[in-house]
Amino acid sequence: MQGDANKTPVVKVMSFNIAHGMGMDGKVDLERAARVIEQSGATIVALQEVDRYFSSRSFYMDQVEWLSERLGMYAAYGANLNQAPDDNERPNRQYGNATLSRYPIKYAENHFLTQVIADTYSNEQRGVLETIIEVEGTYLKVLNTHLALKDEELEMSIQEIFDIAGKSHFPKIIAGDFNAPPTHRHLVHLHRVMTDVFLKTKRGDAYTYPSPYENQETGESTRPMTRIDYIFADHGFEVGDAETIETAVSDHMPITAELVWTQKNDSAAIVLPVAQPFKQKI
Repeated sequence: MQGDANKTPVVKVMSFNIAHGMGMDGKVDLERAARVIEQSGATIVALQEVDRYFSSRSFYMDQVEWLSERLGMYAAYGANLNQAPDDNERPNRQYGNATLSRYPIKYAENHFLTQVIADTYSNEQRGVLETIIEVEGTYLKVLNTHLALKDEELEMSIQEIFDIAGKSHFPKIIAGDFNAPPTHRHLVHLHRVMTDVFLKTKRGDAYTYPSPYENQETGESTRPMTRIDYIFADHGFEVGDAETIETAVSDHMPITAELVWTQKNDSAAIVLPVAQPFKQKI
């Protein structure tokens, strides 16, 4: 497939930590998250905290397949936790990141990030899901991640993501839950070499965590206090718009950005590595 050389593609990217579908009201309802994604009009969606057969908390659902079917999107999955099932009749319990796309996912690979073991923090395995997506005849690399709270591990993870990003010349987007505010010292280099869509649109105060919610029974309420969710784009894109979506279907608010693709690569001469995406649906 060859795109129109005179046409400038626009992709709408979302990053959304869905907390396995659990809203601020404590109820797990993946349909609510699906409606938010659908109504956003996003064409590429980076999701974090996605379960596959994980436990009763998400009804042992394959949330990736369900969302792929429900939204009619291609999907790839990176399981950062892959544990034995509760009983032998079930598949392995998995938890990680998923990338959905209106465009074909041509390649997908999950990369584990280096762990730093500590007594005072959760020692959860983190990862970055790499996908290469074909958009109107050209290729785009999307890196979807959920980073650790530990400072030393965060520093190493960002460098490892850079190393993965640098292994191709495709235009790149990095999205996810970084568990760090924009002022964090380990994000400085990332801000130098990539475009933070919210800073570009002068919306550095677009907080994403925690989601706004008022408990009608107790009267207690929350409001967003920080921004820890990001979409970074390389310099082959112009940022048309960026927004947070106010919703309480997760403890994180989703973010979106319209990215105008100003520099297209010629995909005709590129041979992709051989790998299969987790799931493809039209």
